Amino acid sequence: MVRQAVRDVRTAQPPPADPTVVAVRAVVDELFAGAHAIGELMLEVAPAYLFDTDAADVLEVLCAQIGEDLEHGLAARRYAMSGGRRALHGTVL
Repeated sequence: MVRQAVRDVRTAQPPPADPTVVAVRAVVDELFAGAHAIGELMLEVAPAYLFDTDAADVLEVLCAQIGEDLEHGLAARRYAMSGGRRALHGTVL
């Protein structure tokens, strides 16, 4: 009986995706892509070898010019370096 249940679960088709969930995930992916692009821009001005404190001195002017909060710019820079979405937690998304 257990073998049959396991076999049924393994061969079952996943339920169709809810269109709303798919649309929200697409929007979130776009937000992350935008944050990554901003992070790459930040890395052009303040390379990855700079600590955040040193990078903040350089990025303060850039962030003011593009209308971005410095903390968001630094978070996007960390995200571009690491690729980890947790780098944006609490700042951008």
